[in-house]
Amino acid sequence: MSSLKDRITEDMKTAMRAKDSERLGTIRMLLAACKQREVDERIVLDDTAVVAIVDKLVKQRKDSITAFQQGGREDLVAKESAELAVLEGYLPQRLSAEEVAAEIAALVAELGAAGPGDMGKVMGAAKARLAGKAEMGAVSAAVKQALAK
Repeated sequence: MSSLKDRITEDMKTAMRAKDSERLGTIRMLLAACKQREVDERIVLDDTAVVAIVDKLVKQRKDSITAFQQGGREDLVAKESAELAVLEGYLPQRLSAEEVAAEIAALVAELGAAGPGDMGKVMGAAKARLAGKAEMGAVSAAVKQALAK
C-alpha cells in the first residue's frame, strides 16, 4: 500500500510526461508545502498530515476564488479553480452534513459535554476524529448546534 505522498509524486511524473503544465505546477506546489513542513519540523509526513496540508491549500484556494470573484478577476478565478480541482483529488471522501452531525452528537454524548462552555473540548476531539473527513467550518457549526440544545 503506497502512501498519499507517493501517489502525489507519481501523479507529478505523469503530468511531466503528459506536459500538463497547469496540473504539474499545482502538484509541485503541494509537494513543496509537504517538504517545507517536513524540513521545518524534522519529521516524515504520514497520510493524515498530508491530507491536513491539502485541506489547508484547498481552503486557501476557496478564499482566493471568493476574493478574485469580488474583484472581477475571472482569469485568476479560473487559475485558482483549476488548482482547487487538482487538490481536491487528494482529499478522502467527505462526510455529508448529516454524518457530521451524527458524529458530533456521539462525541458530545461520549464527552458528557453540555453548553457552549464545552466547545473547545468537543472541537479538540472532533478535529482528531474527523481530520480530513470533513470541512472544519462545518464541524464547528455542528458542534455549536449540538451544544446549543
